[in-house]
Amino acid sequence: MKKLLLPFFLLGTIAMMVVMAKTGAILKTPAAPMGILDLEFAYNTAKTTPILNSWASINNADVITAAKNNTYWDFVFLFFYAGFLFLACKRIAAKTTGSFSRAGKMIAIGALWAGFLDIIENAGMLLTLSNQGSSTIALCTTIVSVIKWALAIIAVLYMITGLLALAFRRR
Repeated sequence: MKKLLLPFFLLGTIAMMVVMAKTGAILKTPAAPMGILDLEFAYNTAKTTPILNSWASINNADVITAAKNNTYWDFVFLFFYAGFLFLACKRIAAKTTGSFSRAGKMIAIGALWAGFLDIIENAGMLLTLSNQGSSTIALCTTIVSVIKWALAIIAVLYMITGLLALAFRRR
């Protein structure tokens, strides 16, 4: 059973990436060329307002609702990606030694923190999407988003580096 956890979280991550891409496709506009990511990094109302206006102006589509739904799906996605990154980094750390192994254990915990920060980020975006946003909410959302992305990218880089190191060690 324990052996199936990593593949379970990997498959869930991949499936949710597809869901997020499909549900977020409509969110790409000239004001938000990266879709929901532009809202994540919009650090004040001067940045969020044009994004929300661009989504509100699309004919025959409730894009704000699509943005909310995409954010709701992200709660499922964060469960899978944080779990996958955590388990993968822990497994690599267990198969290595020294400072690389110790770093992997800390990075694995960081992956869980990325998921937690994603929850806070989603809450901020949902407030903004519900016209309850402010520059403070936008700034807090952006700060936790930047930290989340940094932790997730560090975990991915650790995985890639660890997998390469383990592959070379086998040779």
